Parts: sequence; C-alpha cells; structure tokens
Amino acid sequence: MTYHLAVDIGASSGRTILGWVDNGKLKLEEVYRFENYIKKENGTLVWDIKHLVKEVIKGIAKCREIGKIPKTVAIDTWGVDYVLIDENGKEILPAVSYRDDRTNFVQEEISKLVPQEELYGRTGIQKQNFNTIYQLYCDKKSGKFDNAKYFLMIPDYIAYKLTGVMKNEYTNATTTNLVNAKTKTWDYEVIDRLGIKKDIFFELSQPKTEIGSFNDETKKAVGFDCKVICAPSHDTASAVCACPVDDKSVYISSGTWSLIGTENTEPVLSDDALNANFTNEGGINYRFRFLKNIMGMWLFQNIRSNLDKKFTYDDMMNLAMQSTYCEKIDPNAPEFIAPENMIDAVKKYLNNDALSLDSVINSVYHSLAQSYADAVLEIEKISGKSIESINIVGGGSKDRYLNSLTRKYTGKKVLAGPVEATATGNIICQLMYADENLTLEKARELVKNSLDIKEVE
Repeated sequence: MTYHLAVDIGASSGRTILGWVDNGKLKLEEVYRFENYIKKENGTLVWDIKHLVKEVIKGIAKCREIGKIPKTVAIDTWGVDYVLIDENGKEILPAVSYRDDRTNFVQEEISKLVPQEELYGRTGIQKQNFNTIYQLYCDKKSGKFDNAKYFLMIPDYIAYKLTGVMKNEYTNATTTNLVNAKTKTWDYEVIDRLGIKKDIFFELSQPKTEIGSFNDETKKAVGFDCKVICAPSHDTASAVCACPVDDKSVYISSGTWSLIGTENTEPVLSDDALNANFTNEGGINYRFRFLKNIMGMWLFQNIRSNLDKKFTYDDMMNLAMQSTYCEKIDPNAPEFIAPENMIDAVKKYLNNDALSLDSVINSVYHSLAQSYADAVLEIEKISGKSIESINIVGGGSKDRYLNSLTRKYTGKKVLAGPVEATATGNIICQLMYADENLTLEKARELVKNSLDIKEVE
C-alpha cells in the first residue's frame, strides 16, 4: 500500500492524516493531533513556531510507530503569517500572529504608497487589516526587516525545517496581497513602492512541486526518509481542491474562518468585487477562489473558552436551539477579532448586558447563516452565476444546526462534508503528484465517491 501524509494545521489545532487508495476508494486515517495556539509575548500576539515544528515531527514519527511509512508529505496551514530568516538560516523571531493589532496603525501610510483601488486591481485580494502586506510594512518600520534574507510563509517554513530547502508556494503566497493576479507572480512594483527588499522572495512554486527529501536531523527524529512536496499550502486552497464544485455551486470551508465562494478560471477585479470585499486567492491549477472571509467557528471557540471549556460544541448547539432570540451581530466586526471575552463582546454589540447564554449563542448561529445568505447573493450578482447548491466542508460541516439554518436563510440545497476537507485536498494533490494521469476532475470524483457527503434536510 502506498501512503501519503497530510500535515494540516489550523489556527487552533494541527493533525497528521494518512491517505491512500484501496479498491478505488480514498481512505483516511488520523495519526496524530496537537494544539496550536497564540501566546502573548511582550505585549504582542505570536505563534509558538518551535512548538509547531516539534509537534509536526512527532506526528510524522507516529507513522513509523504504526508501520505505515508515507511516500510523500505535504503541509498546509492558515494564510497571511510568515517567518523571516537571516543569512545564516536562523529565524528572526517572534513570528507575529495576524490577530495582533500592530497593523491597525499603518493602513493610511500604505494607501498613500499604493491606493487600495490600484492594489485590488493588481492583486485581487480583499482588504483586511492583517494581510501580510501590512505586517511586512510593520516589520520594515520596526527594523525587524533589516537582517531578513528570506521570507517563508508558515507552511514554507515547516517544509524548510524538515528538508533544509526554501520555497514559496503559490496558493499561500496569494494571501499576502503581493502576488499579481494576472501574472501569478510576485508584484515587484508594489513591493518596490513599499520599500520592501524584493530579493527575499523565491520564485513561486505550484502545488505538486517537489520541495526535497528529509534532512538528516528529520530522518533521525522520525526514523525514515520521505519526499516533501507542495500541497495547496493555504488550508482553504486544499479544502477547495477536495470540494466537488461547479459553476452552479459555492463552497463554505467552515473552520476558524468561514470561507464562502466559488471557483473561477480568471480573477474578478471589478469595482463591485472590490466594494463587496471579495478576494481572488490562488488555487490548484491556477484556479481562483473568489470568496469572502467571514469570522466562523472562531466565535464559538472563544465562547467555549470563556466558559472554561465546560461545554462541548454539541452542548452549545443544543443550548442555542432552545432559544428564540435571533437579533444579529456582524460576525466580521472588529470587536470580534480578538476580544478579552467573546460573550461580553456579543452582549455589548447587541446593547443587552442581560442576554442569556443560550441567546448569545443563538445570535451567533443566526448571524453566521445570514452572512452566508448575503454572500451568496453577492456572488450571484458579481459573478453572474446562478447558484443552486452550497457544499459545506471542514469541521464546521458537523454542526447540524448551522447547516439547517444555512439552508433556511439561503434557500439553496446544502451538502455537508467531507469533514476533513483540508487534509483530503492535501492528500489528493499528493496523489496527483504520484500519478500524472490523475486529473483534478478525477481526484474530485474520487473524493465524492469515497467520503461522507450528505444533503441537509
């Protein structure tokens, strides 16, 4: 049996998942799971990247323990964040999280150098305060950038630690707001105007590109050698890779963020797309993920943390279903990005300090479903497509209540699954690397016929 390993890391947890084809069916097996977290360091929100690398190596080593050695490994993570490397190959720490507020103070400066309308017309990426373009500019202003020799997105960095080889993968690079949507390469004119060194960036590598084999340190730690290749290293790009979408459907990649959109062969760079704050992120085979970011399970994750994790997500869902309260919040409002207390933030937004817990949670549910419905209408208007169905993938697809509310608010057919869409997309990219006759269309059909995808009643 030939195995492939997906290293799939989200903003709150990571996992290593083996995939293989048996009798024409795609099989998946979770090997290892670990926590990922943001910590505050000297007043700044940062990622513990040493912890991440350590846990990834543990997850790979588990394959040897269970006697299933993968032929290839590929890594996907969230977008936007990165690690700077000096001329000696050492990290310039800290690796700041996109949830830190440092970028709030450079918006106007950058808009004077590259007006937002022009930036969108060049890159097709929606304006979000935490985009890499703003983070890099902060590093330039602080002097952190002075000793930087190389720029690696988080999955690029993990691959570097495993192999010693540095590459920049295309799909994750598009989240930087620095890749030209038409040329599909780094936009060096924008980079020059920001005063950022352009020689720190590598030529962009496509998914299915080989990065390298394990270095000696990794081989010693895990007990075997293996090739590391580029998956669609932005987790949403991997999730959409596994999603059986067509011109009459949209996907919702439902995790910490809800990414709702459609797949196009060309970017949509119109004023309507700009004003509606849609993004054109890169996908496999140079496809574009025309989508909107909506604050998703992050809201529930924080509410659960506020409750000291005494409630399961199912407990919270059942609480919400007991409430008739449907007043709505804007899930993308700034006060929900990184509040001290999400429950209090919702109450304050709704101007109701006496709101019960079940009503707070129900408000979030209805607000998310409404935001999905609004996004579908915008997609239809801007793209000219007539949407008939919605395919919800990722961990959030297990939420029966949110699925049913999505069906109710949108009036569309709703399909739920696969749950492990990101790891699945990562795996099928590796399968396409191993078998050049396996097209994306055939790989998506394999997913459709192998994994649990159900229509929501």
